[in-house]
Amino acid sequence: MAKINLWYLTSLLISLIVLIPIATVSFSFFEETSEYYKILKDTFLIEYILNSTTLLFGVLIFTFIFGTGTAYLVSFYNFPGSNFFKWALILSFAVPPYIYAYSIFAFFENYGTAFTILKNVFGEGDYNRHIPKFDGMFGAIISLSFSLFAYVYILARASFLYQSQNLIDLSKNLGFSKISSFFKVILPSARPAIVAGLSLVAMETLAEFGAVDFFSINTLTTGIYNSWITFDDLAFANRLSFFLLLFIFALFILENLSRKQAKYHSNSSSRFKQRDKYKLIGVKSFLAFLFCFIIFFLSFVFPFSQMLYWTIIYSDNLFDLEILSLIYNTLYLVFLSSLALIIFSFISNYGMRISKSRPLNILNTLSISGYAIPGVILAIAFITFISWIDNSFVKSFGFQSVKKIFFGSILGLVIVYFIRFYSLACNGIKSGYEKINISVDESAYLLGYSKIKTFINVHIPYLRNSILFVGILISLEIIRELPITLILRPFNFETFATTAYIYASEDLLEAAAAPSLFLILIASIFILSTSKFILRD
Repeated sequence: MAKINLWYLTSLLISLIVLIPIATVSFSFFEETSEYYKILKDTFLIEYILNSTTLLFGVLIFTFIFGTGTAYLVSFYNFPGSNFFKWALILSFAVPPYIYAYSIFAFFENYGTAFTILKNVFGEGDYNRHIPKFDGMFGAIISLSFSLFAYVYILARASFLYQSQNLIDLSKNLGFSKISSFFKVILPSARPAIVAGLSLVAMETLAEFGAVDFFSINTLTTGIYNSWITFDDLAFANRLSFFLLLFIFALFILENLSRKQAKYHSNSSSRFKQRDKYKLIGVKSFLAFLFCFIIFFLSFVFPFSQMLYWTIIYSDNLFDLEILSLIYNTLYLVFLSSLALIIFSFISNYGMRISKSRPLNILNTLSISGYAIPGVILAIAFITFISWIDNSFVKSFGFQSVKKIFFGSILGLVIVYFIRFYSLACNGIKSGYEKINISVDESAYLLGYSKIKTFINVHIPYLRNSILFVGILISLEIIRELPITLILRPFNFETFATTAYIYASEDLLEAAAAPSLFLILIASIFILSTSKFILRD
């Protein structure tokens, strides 16, 4: 019994630690703020909210079209390149929104890459007048949409693949055309998956800092960052964080209410018929290929080519870059964070498995909401919590300040990464655990295995694929993460993401190309490593 209690208490402690940022932001809402809050409330606060809302709905519309459209084509039809696009479309994950923003701005700006191409092809001319400009709100929407649509693509494709052929055959027998069948049968059946993908897009959009800051758009996220960095008002940063959290939770409540009692599964217990893909020919085949190619080209090839072009043209910037140091720093954070997340996610899931505690399951469900919280909020909440501990307890008992242990340190970074990406690790391990029947544990106990021995000798080997998948997924997220690293990193400790951001913020886009290119290449390797898990038919 003592061992069970130990597992239970460990799982409980992990869940409580991950819940600290939400509690910190909530309680900090009532703290006194500086005069900056009163000034901002009467001036820019409404602008922050309106810009965040406009950005959110613009990105949701585009990602729905890009993600659902491409998923439908590669799932239901055979056409030239369909097997290639099946995995190539997820490479958009390798391009963070802020790097896409650098690319699109540089390509279309006055005397940018587009101007250079036109000049070399057609000679001298006043081309700037005719080149469209992608900056401001529209530039941010495009950057985020092409970087994030793969969330919708992956989940929609998975849902399309598991849809019943019986339903599709029934719609044909009722005289539905393929377009009518898509809108009246296929799309409604895939709604939970599509909404899940759009929810992830919404969280990433509201959390985005690099792209909106680059385009000088005032959103709640940039307001939080500026409140703390520029005006040194931690209380107001927390107040804005609270508003943003309410925004995020309101989206989930509205979505759940909209579903009401709707059902998206079949009551039939019979197995689904194997569905064959339709072979497209002629113009339809060409249009399907063209749509997928345009999305793939604009989401991955375009930003990659822009960064590669600049890296080659301005090769001096590449030699000035401390590449080995940046690779070491990035992989060092990836290794420590992934190790901590996988170990504690295993402990938490195993604790829930053997304790079968409903309160613990509820608490764990709440704790995995950390992924819904923007990185800038988590960083601010962490600073607030440690400062409160330091002022209320540490200094009160005459001890030295502990701030330097957590602020500007690797430890602080790893802790906040842990909170931010705990849901990815926990759910990844949990999905693997759900495939292990409880009778396997009981058989191990009958053979004389203790709970710890069962955990080490049975569960861990069985879940090795889940460990690999979770590790790569976390690594990908940490490589791309910007605001947490930017706020909490040690002095003179840079990653590819922070280096690219610093150059871009100083209007040195050419210098930002080399670190951006390396970030894309490393992220692409991780994505291709996970593709066999993500795209499993």
